[in-house]
Amino acid sequence: MWRFLAGVASALLFVGAGLFLWKGIARSDDPVPPPQSPLVLRQQPLTPLPSADRSREEKRFDRYDKDRDQKITREEYLATRQKAFDKLDSNGDGRLSFEEWAMRTIDKFAKADTDRSGILDREEFSTTRAKRASKPRCECSSNSD
Repeated sequence: MWRFLAGVASALLFVGAGLFLWKGIARSDDPVPPPQSPLVLRQQPLTPLPSADRSREEKRFDRYDKDRDQKITREEYLATRQKAFDKLDSNGDGRLSFEEWAMRTIDKFAKADTDRSGILDREEFSTTRAKRASKPRCECSSNSD
C-alpha cells in the first residue's frame, strides 16, 4: 500500500514541477512585435534596379528589398503576407474569424448549391472542382528534309 501512495505522490510531484517549469518558460519569452504596415514601406523612395542580367535568386531578393538598401528586414519579408491577410480580414479588425478565413469556400458552396438545399449532390459537387490552367502543348513539327 505504501508503494502505491509513494507512486501517486511522486506522479503529482512530477506534474506540479512540470507545470511550474512550463509557466516559467512561457513568461520569460518576449512576444514578437507585429510587422509594420506595408504603407510605411511604400513611403521610402525607390532606387532603380540595375538592368544587367540577374539570376533568379537576385530578382527574388530585389522583390523583397523594397527600400533597395541590400538588406531585407522582417517587415519587408512579411509585407506580402500582410497584403494577403488584409484581403481576408474583411471587417479590418486585425483578427480573422473562421467565417472570414473560410469566406471563399463558403461562397463556393453557396454558388454550387443551385437548389438551395444546404446539401450538395454529386452533380452540384462536381462544379466545385478547381479549374487549373492547362499548360500549352508543344506544337513541334518534325523536320524531315
